[in-house]
Amino acid sequence: MDVASFADIADDFNERVSRIVWATVTTMDRQGRPRSRLLHPLWEGSTGYIMTGPQSHKAKHIAQNPYVSVSYWDPKHDTVFAECKAEWVGDESEKRRIWDLFKGTPEPYGYDPAMFWPDGPASPAFGVLKLEPWRVELWSIGQMATGKPAKVWRGD
Repeated sequence: MDVASFADIADDFNERVSRIVWATVTTMDRQGRPRSRLLHPLWEGSTGYIMTGPQSHKAKHIAQNPYVSVSYWDPKHDTVFAECKAEWVGDESEKRRIWDLFKGTPEPYGYDPAMFWPDGPASPAFGVLKLEPWRVELWSIGQMATGKPAKVWRGD
């Protein structure tokens, strides 16, 4: 079932991503093959952020193809699928804001980034990926069992 606005799924989306926390993020490697890994996005509305190294394999993949698939699953079979365009945050004040957002959000959804980047947000080893979804789907086994379709939002 298509929804008109992200606001129509925001409560369910936020409940799931903040409870499940870890997402499988898939990029395409330089030979066009999918490559998946577990990452820890944090979302502000429909925009997601991932703190990661700008010299990682995923950075090389995104430089070639900026589209990623982000999926969440839990043992109750609640899922979230976010198909996104990823881009690096270059503005230092915005990187600091995202650092503070992660640090100020209670665990397990938030965490202290200094565990991974002891030199802080100005470190050249620190980067922020911004995720802008073009499609978000919420689905659960409970919905399937009762014949309810997945909820799908399509961004601009």
